[in-house]
Amino acid sequence: MSYTLVGPDGAPYAGQTPGTLGGHARTRVYGRLDCPVALSWIRRGSAMPHRVFFADEATAIAAGFRPCGACLRAEYAAWKATRRNAVA
Repeated sequence: MSYTLVGPDGAPYAGQTPGTLGGHARTRVYGRLDCPVALSWIRRGSAMPHRVFFADEATAIAAGFRPCGACLRAEYAAWKATRRNAVA
């Protein structure tokens, strides 16, 4: 079976294993596959056309996505602190 994942360059590619993280291509946010916020969007159908998958966190970050503030709180806090320091 082949799965479509997003690579570090943001381009889709076929992988042999499913992604470990999901993301939303429009908001550029990635998180766990069991994220309550993402699951809520999926239930309403609004996230599905823009849903993407990543093999790992490093790939999601390289593709320009940020961590989800709901399911990846520590990662989001670190990302936000980095952004705050870059602006200051």
